[in-house]
Amino acid sequence: MDDRLMPDESIVVLDFGGQYSHLITRRIRECEVYAELLPYTASADQIRKLNAKGVVLSGGPASVYDHDSPKCDSSIFRLGIPVLGICYGLQLMVSSLGGRVKSVKRSEYGKTKLNITDHADLFRDLPSSIVTWMSHGDHAESLPNGFESIGQSENHMTAAIRNSTSQLYAVQFHPEVAHTEKGGQIIRNFVRGICGCSSTWTSRSIISTAIEQVKSSVGRDKVLVAVSGGIDSTTAALLVQKALGDNLTCIFVNHGLLRKDDEHLVLKTLQDLKLNVHYVDASERFLHSLKGVGDPEEKRKRIGEEFIKVFGEESAKFGTFHWLVQGTLYPDVIESAGTGSVASKIKSHHNVGGIPEWSKFKIIEPLKLLYKDEVRKIARELGMPEVLVKTHPFPGPGLAVRIIGEVSEEKLRICREASAIVEQILRRHNLYDSVWQAFAVVGDDLTVGVLGDQRKFGHLVTVRIINSVDGMTADWARIPDDVLEEISSQITGEVKGVTWVTYAISSKPPSTIEPC
Repeated sequence: MDDRLMPDESIVVLDFGGQYSHLITRRIRECEVYAELLPYTASADQIRKLNAKGVVLSGGPASVYDHDSPKCDSSIFRLGIPVLGICYGLQLMVSSLGGRVKSVKRSEYGKTKLNITDHADLFRDLPSSIVTWMSHGDHAESLPNGFESIGQSENHMTAAIRNSTSQLYAVQFHPEVAHTEKGGQIIRNFVRGICGCSSTWTSRSIISTAIEQVKSSVGRDKVLVAVSGGIDSTTAALLVQKALGDNLTCIFVNHGLLRKDDEHLVLKTLQDLKLNVHYVDASERFLHSLKGVGDPEEKRKRIGEEFIKVFGEESAKFGTFHWLVQGTLYPDVIESAGTGSVASKIKSHHNVGGIPEWSKFKIIEPLKLLYKDEVRKIARELGMPEVLVKTHPFPGPGLAVRIIGEVSEEKLRICREASAIVEQILRRHNLYDSVWQAFAVVGDDLTVGVLGDQRKFGHLVTVRIINSVDGMTADWARIPDDVLEEISSQITGEVKGVTWVTYAISSKPPSTIEPC
């Protein structure tokens, strides 16, 4: 099934490997305009087929004068639709159209003042100067014919350019990041003002389009949906239920890797939502399939394969099913390198890279092009309880990706109990809803401790609490010292076999959110 939710108009973002490429896409969607991230190799014909009303060229780490620097299809500049270059995108636009880019002795990095000299379109309704975020060592020494400067940095370098005749614009700073003042307004001016896009990417329009796509693809076939009780799979189930009604059967598989008491809480939640749910306790077979497996990729793939086996076996009890619904999100696809982007494969998500080739199910992924914050909005629109909407993300492979090395009964118990304590204490201090995700990680490292006046050898538990918006980037949460102390004390005091507790302070990138 083609799960594309695209409306009649869109903005295409070409990815040149910049760390903020996805942030550009999200900022455009915040303007209620659909945006899709494509690799810089995308052709002008591909962009036409997406009904694009504008193109954004992202930043990137390369220099345009390097012999192997990424270049886009030059005919994109002649499509007759507006183009906005950001940072590397400005340099590429300049060099591709006859201007000159040169390395500078004094790089501009961090917060830099921009003096705006024209407020006609891109900088409409902005003050004469704003603070922007810059990150570059090259600049436009000379502009192509037809271009003019509309903004300069405090160092008197060209920082914003325009060719109004060809509708080509570019900025040397990053309007998509929070550090840039009025950055959202700049993007909105381009998307809504210059490109003329209307408000078509809303929760209601996404729901309506998804329902119609499911109906047209599935017809009267029966459909299975894999539900975990998390917001993604539950939202996908509610969407498909609106389209198919009684032809939808939910299967909640307990793979033995759930959070503490989740098997009871999830089942009740799904039943309260009036979903037709079938519960399967397959914990023993999943844990057996993971015996002796320490490699993270292999764990994910085995879990994905076991899920498909269970779905196939259980579906035979209710009739013939050809379709399987999954709550796959855009970040899942990106990290599994499933979009053809320039991103490398980070890890296979069980519902993307973990689907075995022998599976006979046709996959429905109604949320495949959505970020987490968009899914939360849709969930609220569908009437999902707020307590579920705000529940922290939980990976499909469950605690297996929070256990470093082989999944053993002892490490599983420690991970489950310690994670429950982390969430419990955050709720006690009214911090749970203010962070994106919080959990405990356990591996094979053993540390010396003193328990009951005796030397004890036990496991090291790492607490991971992060802030994020969409899961593509994340930062470690600055939790008060007394709360961290309480977490450490309760884990070492109540979870048997733990002697040390550490706190992870790595951001994404360079790390990932989950350890495996």
